[in-house]
Amino acid sequence: MGLGIRLRKLWKLRIGVITSLALALLAAAWTTEQISLFPPGLTPKKLDMATAATHVVVDRQRSAILDLRTDTSDFESLTNRAVLLGNVIANGEVRANIARSAHVPLDKLVIAAPLTPKQPAAQVDPANRKKPSDIFKGLDEYRITILADPTVPFLDIFTQAESVKTAEDLANAAVTSLQTYLGSLARSEGTPQDAQIRLMQLGRAHGSIVNKGAHYQTALVVFILTFAFSCATVIYIDRVRKGWKQAALAERDAVLT
Repeated sequence: MGLGIRLRKLWKLRIGVITSLALALLAAAWTTEQISLFPPGLTPKKLDMATAATHVVVDRQRSAILDLRTDTSDFESLTNRAVLLGNVIANGEVRANIARSAHVPLDKLVIAAPLTPKQPAAQVDPANRKKPSDIFKGLDEYRITILADPTVPFLDIFTQAESVKTAEDLANAAVTSLQTYLGSLARSEGTPQDAQIRLMQLGRAHGSIVNKGAHYQTALVVFILTFAFSCATVIYIDRVRKGWKQAALAERDAVLT
């Protein structure tokens, strides 16, 4: 019954309902489209979210995985080295190379280094630290999350971007940039080839869109919420207006008597 009463009130307040409808349409368009007045036009906003993943084995030049003489301490050493390399990806020169290779702005690239029970907090450089202003950032960020297996020398690299290609480029660039950095460091330190770490990427990164139809879903939700709030406001304003009139009439009757 209450819903019917409110709908009848709205039926009598057609101008308010039409205004609410226009506001809801504008809010939906504003949420999903970049509105330009000069020249007039609409440009879709980047609301899609793509992810990609690749996996890396940290090994020796003479593979510890294939060598049956490898013992538990050797695997533990390589596992610890994998965690270290995951942190190297998240900082400094490697991070900058990833941004260049994937053609993304360095200041919008966020990398989460691997965490383990022995290393519960990642160490990051000041350029990659979280700031209070990050709460206002939206889907225009590019993210790389690195997970280290606690028992074997294995890194999982997951990325997030606005397109599948960029997400895949970020994941692949994380591996190639680390390989380039380690090779350059080995040359400068004079490390023998057989004593260097070897990274084996298990296939190129593969990505996909994870929020298909985000534009339509976002527009629909914003339209419904805005229209409902606007209609409720129209009913409230009508009540205030009627109450004001009744108060004015009561005051006039009091003066006359």
